[in-house]
Formats: sequence, structure tokens, C-alpha cells
Amino acid sequence: MSSLDHPAVTQVVAKLRAAGQHRAADGVQVLPDDVRTAAKAAAAVGVPVGAIANSLIFRAHAGGVDFPLLVLTSGAHRADTGRLRALVDAESIRKADPEFVRAHTGQSIGGVAPVGHPTPVRTLVDATLADYALIWAAAGHPKTVYPTTYAELCTLTGGTAANVAAVEENAAP
Repeated sequence: MSSLDHPAVTQVVAKLRAAGQHRAADGVQVLPDDVRTAAKAAAAVGVPVGAIANSLIFRAHAGGVDFPLLVLTSGAHRADTGRLRALVDAESIRKADPEFVRAHTGQSIGGVAPVGHPTPVRTLVDATLADYALIWAAAGHPKTVYPTTYAELCTLTGGTAANVAAVEENAAP
């Protein structure tokens, strides 16, 4: 089975088409190797690492309930869990384990797309991604990516634009 035929990738492509994002759907690329890191994805596509939208799933806890939080962050920096906790008014935030990720997205770590999940996932979109005219995001499998824009990511996911990086990463040099 080709990576394009993978059920998670087909679901992502269907969601992109349904949202009218045909350029993104038609632009899904299958890479020769897994690109589970932003650096590997950037090298494979030939773009700066900051133009990679890392899809990070966190397990947030608020009001006695755990819920998934998808953070689409620039590959150029790390998300600050303290900042994320404040942004979503959660009592705690921690990195999700593979089972939690698959249960809430239907996808595996390293290939989580911004869409194509069984139910909508609360999403924060890193504001620094707006610095890039074209962004590359995972397409549901660790070997697949697709081109998109910051505006398309925000619209498609219903995500909230936010500054998600650690404070020291945002400081001027």
C-alpha cells in the first residue's frame, strides 16, 4: 500500500477537498523516508525549518477532564507548556502518549495532520508561521506532507492564533 492510500492520508485529503483546499489536497507529497521531525521534513522538502508546521498533541487537564490539544508550531522552536496551559486555561498540560494521540486523531505521532481527526480537536496555531508564505504540514502519515498557508491552517482547523514559543526564544538577539 502506498502512503497516499493510507486511511489517515485519505481522510486528510478528503477533509482538505471538502474545505475547498484543492491545491493542498493535490499537493500531498510522499517522501522517501519518515519525517518525524521538523528538521527532517524541512530537509526533505527543501524549506527552512520554520516553515514546517509541527503538529503536537498534548494531554490537557481542566475541570476534572483530560482533552487533546493540537498545537501547530513552527519547526524553528518549541512550544512552552506553561504558556499553553495559560492559553487554554488548563490545570496541566503534558505531552500525549502514542495511544492518546491515535485515539483522538486516528493518526500516529510523526504524521499527525492538522485535520482528518474523528472529532474536532481544540487547536492553537503558532503566530510565527505567518512569517512564511508557504508552510508544510503532515498529511496523516510520517512520510506525507502537504503545502498550505497560515491563513488556511487557521481557517481549516478553526484554530486560535497564539504565541506558543518559550519566552527566551521570542527575545530579541
